[in-house]
Amino acid sequence: MALHLVIRGIVQGVGYRESLCREADRLGIKGWVRNRIDGSVEAVVDGDAAALQTIVEWARRGPPAARVSHLHSESCEALESSHLGFQRRPTQ
Repeated sequence: MALHLVIRGIVQGVGYRESLCREADRLGIKGWVRNRIDGSVEAVVDGDAAALQTIVEWARRGPPAARVSHLHSESCEALESSHLGFQRRPTQ
């Protein structure tokens, strides 16, 4: 099961991506995260239902310096089995 997330608010320059990577690793979630030019953060998270629920709850708060104003979540295709771990991707 996989979800595509777009997180808006004060989410760039506050350690959001790095914190999301640590949380995903802790939960055994694979996927990726990146900043977007529009100031939001985008991620794809792939894991079991309980882990995904936990990461979405975390993403609504983010790290201490973040101020999340909106989180959009929708189902997406699961990542290929060759995709391992959680990655930070370049801004797009």
